[in-house]
Amino acid sequence: MRISSSLVFQTGLKTINTQQADLLHLYQQIGTGQKMVSPADDPLGASQAINISQSQAQNARYADNRAVASQGLGAEEDALNSLTLLLQDVRTRLVEASNGTLSDSDRATLSNVLKNARDSLMGVANTTDGSGQYLFSGSKGDTPAYDASGNYSGDTLQRLIQADQTRRIAGSDVGSDVFQRAQPGTRAYASYADAGNTGTAVVGQPGVTDGSAGNAAANYSFSVNFTSPTTYTVTVTDASTGTPMPPPAGSPFTLASGQATLDLGYGTTVQISGSPAAGDQFDVKPLQHEDVNLFKSFDDAIAALNTPSSGDGQATAALRNVLNTTMQRVATSYDNVLTVRASVGARMNELTALDSSGSQRNLGYAQALSNIEDLDYYEASTQLSLRKMALEGAGLAFQTIQGLSLFNRNQ
Repeated sequence: MRISSSLVFQTGLKTINTQQADLLHLYQQIGTGQKMVSPADDPLGASQAINISQSQAQNARYADNRAVASQGLGAEEDALNSLTLLLQDVRTRLVEASNGTLSDSDRATLSNVLKNARDSLMGVANTTDGSGQYLFSGSKGDTPAYDASGNYSGDTLQRLIQADQTRRIAGSDVGSDVFQRAQPGTRAYASYADAGNTGTAVVGQPGVTDGSAGNAAANYSFSVNFTSPTTYTVTVTDASTGTPMPPPAGSPFTLASGQATLDLGYGTTVQISGSPAAGDQFDVKPLQHEDVNLFKSFDDAIAALNTPSSGDGQATAALRNVLNTTMQRVATSYDNVLTVRASVGARMNELTALDSSGSQRNLGYAQALSNIEDLDYYEASTQLSLRKMALEGAGLAFQTIQGLSLFNRNQ
């Protein structure tokens, strides 16, 4: 085989260039700390690194979402804590206002206290989060939840935040579920006196004596109608459908003197004290079917306290009836707020757990990327030394071969 001088020159030069390219590649790896200077170095590893990086970025996005949700829920927790303390104080004031020894001026003072409490209630209802969005307006974050009249201006759509790949968490609660709803699943009732009553009867707290008597779900409304000061009939209606139900057996009934407990049928009772007049009406309604608007409850109590009643038996009875109804409604609103607070706390705990698992997942992604991309400096340094030696050897060989000639035998 004939080997030309040109072939020898090209082969030697190619070998040197190859060694220089390998050495340059090692310099780039050591300089960047990455095994893959380009995807061509490890196509499969590059593909895996892209997938892991995307998962890592998505995990970081979920962490940011959880931070936003935690901020909103933290603001809601503060608002609900203030609301809880407010309702506790209002319940105390209502009990104080129902004291029969108070004068009209005393009740007017308590009315001013309740007005201030209503203003505070409005402030809580229109609380904003850290970004200026109203917490309790549903998806209408730029709209105050309640107007000055206590009407809800938001919607019923919760703001759901993608907190993890398979979990969406509500970052706040709808105002109507906080400020005008009875506690979910409650069997509590509220009693109401008709505004046109002319007697001095006062209706008390309803009760359920037998949950198995067909009214376990608290679905029935009752209307007590006095046909005379001592006799009355009871009308029963399905509160969810408006369908009339059979009246309790024995109607009409006779009212005993003084305070009496009326059996309304279906395991439900209510207390009546004082002297009703013919035509007076009292209603007993399940609160789970009522719009328990806190602003309306406050407004009713404020208006009643501002109405003079000293020395007037009928006016005093009307005042006590309004206050009794307000106390019943505020009590179930208070229980509902505690339920919402518990839900907020559960969501915050879940976010903490998701943060922990997200951090662990991020460590896994980082380790996987490190295994694919990070350079082994010990191995790279060893290869660098070997490549330098190889380059030097290739250069010496090239010089030696290039000096060979048939006419220079001494070399």
